[in-house]
Parts: sequence; structure tokens; C-alpha cells
Amino acid sequence: MNILFIVPSYKPAYIYGGPIVSVSRLAESLVQLGHSVTVYTTTANGAAELDVPVNKPVMVDGVRVKYFKRITKDHTHISPALWKETWATVRQYDTVHIHSWWSFLIFGASLICVLKGVKPVFSPRGMLCDYIFNNKNQLKKKILHNMLGRHLLSRTYLHVTSLVEWNDCLKINKQWRGGLIHNIVDLPVLPAAHQEDRTNDVFTIGFLSRVDPKKGLDILLRALAGVSFPYRLQIAGSGEYNYVKQLRGLISASGMEDKVEWVGWKKGDEKFDFLAGIDLFALTSHNENFAVVVVEALAVGTPVLVSEHVGLSGYVQEKRLGWLTGIQSEQEVAAQLQAAYEDHAKRQNIRQTAARIIQADFNETKLAGDYVEMYRNISDFREKKQIV
Repeated sequence: MNILFIVPSYKPAYIYGGPIVSVSRLAESLVQLGHSVTVYTTTANGAAELDVPVNKPVMVDGVRVKYFKRITKDHTHISPALWKETWATVRQYDTVHIHSWWSFLIFGASLICVLKGVKPVFSPRGMLCDYIFNNKNQLKKKILHNMLGRHLLSRTYLHVTSLVEWNDCLKINKQWRGGLIHNIVDLPVLPAAHQEDRTNDVFTIGFLSRVDPKKGLDILLRALAGVSFPYRLQIAGSGEYNYVKQLRGLISASGMEDKVEWVGWKKGDEKFDFLAGIDLFALTSHNENFAVVVVEALAVGTPVLVSEHVGLSGYVQEKRLGWLTGIQSEQEVAAQLQAAYEDHAKRQNIRQTAARIIQADFNETKLAGDYVEMYRNISDFREKKQIV
């Protein structure tokens, strides 16, 4: 198949977090199966621009990528050059897959698809949940959604990566056709030692993510301030200066400075070593459409505690790989932290079984094949409709 991805940013723009990894891993896996993948994206890299060739294809880990300059330096990512290329070529592809939402770049690309008679696959990447929809600039979002967004979304096939995301999207369009396929995750190759009992002298809880209000780190800190067991919290991540300062103030005011350690951002093998070395990974987010880091933690045998708003919370519960919590109160979270601390037998069982479960359920070749099947089903449906 000849597949086109349209996405506001692409690697090496890792400043945007998980979606960059998820989209690129999918593209690379599809190429490994013998399909042709082209990515239209911008030079966006936060407030800066990527130092890459523009307006011509370059190969990035086997994927054909065309970077286009943007004329705005913010989340709108406006790129007339990308729109022009999309207009000229979009009908040449068997399938068009649009990733993300809430940028004028994607709105424009979606409109071009409608005008050209192309019905793309659409992956919200967490952008249509209640938290995002109603948090920042909610009035502007509602106006934009009612004026144009609703119409554009109704002319797409929906792809989600978790049941939480599926339910969020159906609140917007109950008639959406689509399916659920998990993200492809870059899993580590584990030595046998990773399945051994690696309990620390002090119960060690880890957080690895962007330090952002959405991630609910403040909720975790307030909950830990009320627990009775000894612990150490290691925070691996970075964030906006004022928010980090606010969290440090909370830690100080709660008398937790000797129990909380800021260990800096971790990536690659360093990330997996960090996750393998803690007793519990905790993510008390307000919303996560998927949360790749949950899979990464489980892939090295580390139990997880996640909020019910994390996309993989249902998976964690079904497979008995950790603990779920609401985030309405710190007491609720503290109670689940206490349960995780006390149940050493469950944590050790997860240590011994989680890696095998993850390797089976997130097999790259199988998941990539599921995406191909989705694309082909959509193509077959489109062709039958045109014949009729």
C-alpha cells in the first residue's frame, strides 16, 4: 500500500513527547512490512525549528519524510507549503492517515481532504478528551469545533489506541466508524535479571514523563504526604519553570524534601534502567489517551499505579498488572499506594510475568499488521461505495 501520514511534527522533535515516538514507530513498522509510507510534516520543534532539509523528501529510519516550513512558531503550525503539497498529491495515496487535532495545520489538511473527496483515517492522539477540550482556550475550541471541526471530523474514519479514548470520541460523534489498535511501542530486550526480585531498601516510586499539570504529579505528591509507610519518590522529567517551581514549593511545604529526588530526563536504555530499578511506577494523570510509559514500565517487570483516566487503565486491570485509582481526592490515591506497598506478593508476581505479557500483546509485527488490515478494509469500503 501507498500510505500518507500528515502530522504537525515528526522526529527528531522529541520535545512533543509520546506522539512523536508512536507515529514514527508505526511508520517504520509499516515500511518493514513492505509498504510505502510518506510523512508530510513541519519543521516544528517547540519554539525553534528542526535543522532539516525542507520541501524535498529525506529518508528518516526508512521512512520518506517531507518537512515543510511553518509561518507560525506556536501550536497552530501553519504551513502553506504543506497545504499546497497536500492539495497536489493527496489523491495519489491508497490511504491518508491524519494524526493529532487542534492545530490550523491539521484543520487545513483535513479540509483539503474533504474538498478532494478523500476520507482519511484520523487519530486524535488524545486531543478530543474532556480534559483537553475544556481546559485551555475552551471558548475558542468550542467555536472552532462548531464552525468547522465537527464537519471535518464527521468525514473521517476514527482510529483510537484505547477504550478510554474511544469513549471520549463517541461523545463528539456517536456515529463514528472506526476501530481500536494499540500504539506500537519500542520494547527492550531483557536479560533474565530483570525478572528477579529487585525490591529496594526503601519502597521506591517512580514518575517518568513531561512535568505538566495534565500528568497529575501534584496529586501524587499530596497523596504521598499522607501515607504512613517509608518511601522515596524519583521524578524523571522536566517541565515549564513556573510549574516545576510550584511543585517544589509543595514538596517543601509538605516536609518531603528528603523523600523526593529530581533525577532528570531519561531516554533510551537509561530510561529502561530507571523503570526497572523502581518498585512502582505511578501516573495519576487527568487524562492519557494511551501512555506509552506504562507499557515501558511493565515491559521491564515494574508494577504500575495509574489513574482511571489513563488510556491503558482497563488493560492494567484486566491483566492484573497493577493498581487503579480515582483522583478526586488525595486519600483515594494514598489508599492505593498503601495497597501497592503492602502487597509484596502481587508486585513480585508482576515482576515475573509482566514482560512476557507485554511482549505478546504488543508484538510489533502483529500490531503493524492490524493497521494494514484497517487501511485495507477502509480502501475496500471506499471502492465498493464508489462502484455503487
